[in-house]
Amino acid sequence: MKQIFPPSITGKGAVGTGGGASVLDHAFGKSDPYTLGVEEEYMLLDPETWDLVQHIDSVLAAAEHGEHQDRIHAELMQSVLEVTTPVCRTAGDVLRQLAQLRAYVAGIAREQGCRFGSAGTHPFSLFERQRITARDRYHQLVDQLQYVARRELIFGMHMHVAVDDPEKAIQVVNGLLVHLPQMLALSASSPFWRGEPTGLSSSRQMVFAAFPRSGPPPRFNDYADYAEVVGQLERTGCIADYTHIWWDIRPHPRLGTIEMRVCDAVTRLEDVVAITAFFQAIVKMYCELYEAGKTIPTWHRLLTTENKWLAARYGLEAPIMDLATGRRNRVPVAQLIRRTLRDVEPHSRELGSERELEGVREILARGNGSDRQLRVWNANRDIVEVVREISSATEEAVSEAAAR
Repeated sequence: MKQIFPPSITGKGAVGTGGGASVLDHAFGKSDPYTLGVEEEYMLLDPETWDLVQHIDSVLAAAEHGEHQDRIHAELMQSVLEVTTPVCRTAGDVLRQLAQLRAYVAGIAREQGCRFGSAGTHPFSLFERQRITARDRYHQLVDQLQYVARRELIFGMHMHVAVDDPEKAIQVVNGLLVHLPQMLALSASSPFWRGEPTGLSSSRQMVFAAFPRSGPPPRFNDYADYAEVVGQLERTGCIADYTHIWWDIRPHPRLGTIEMRVCDAVTRLEDVVAITAFFQAIVKMYCELYEAGKTIPTWHRLLTTENKWLAARYGLEAPIMDLATGRRNRVPVAQLIRRTLRDVEPHSRELGSERELEGVREILARGNGSDRQLRVWNANRDIVEVVREISSATEEAVSEAAAR
């Protein structure tokens, strides 16, 4: 995340206290509760072949000194562009900010002779043909992870929600683990890899699973427990800082947020906003449970990981375990999403995002990004047409939303 929220006072990471314990400086409580930030990773595309193009440097140069210069960034590969919103209070604010950013990127991309799109993977481009961005941190990452990093030709959407207390943040993250399959099923948009349908709704998840310190996090007892684990990794040189822990969801102490990282990059803007509203309302629900002194339910990592795998495989049709009720039979993830919607609707109204939350039901009705890509593919088996549709849908309705 590129400074969506205020940094901590010291900007330091875990610091040993002399007795083996660690203190991890944080900014929890320094932003208003439930404020939002969203990151999106886009693919840069050739408008004729619809393959990826290595145009990040020219796009960034064109954006230099522009109104959104600080919101547009490079990523690991030169065919990837990242945008980050400023702090937003509501999902409606996210809609307006991302509409402006997408419109801005669309204009610059066309000026530089390319297009852009948002999806979890490019359907046919090969990672072997991608160049690494000329930044020290990226070359260091490739040096450390080798093949695992070089094949990371994937695109994600990350959402941040501010929480006002570190202990609360840990318990809310624990509670959110059961919702990872729901977030993934709604956002899944990567059914293709290297020109072939994989049979997966989210191929991105399988590629990123090779990264160390990825997947669902363990459950932590409290913030000190979390800080001690991070401190051990830092003190021994395994990681430079906690941002090299790439869990599906994690506390982000420097920003004072909970960061949801499990989602594929989402094609349609209205779907991004709906999923963001859903996440924000769930965070608020669990925060209020914690504040009321109630126990936030959690489950074993093996169970939450199994459900996540099923969501990556089957998307919105995933038959997952209903951990909350302990039913013997598995149920469709869409059924559990509808139950969660009922639970969070009062919180969404209080957040002013009730209208945007309705978009989750629309995703359930018409399918996620993977479903749309597969419909295009099944019509004529034209993988290039799939990419063209991704790009068109990424830009669709952006101008109208930007004007709101």
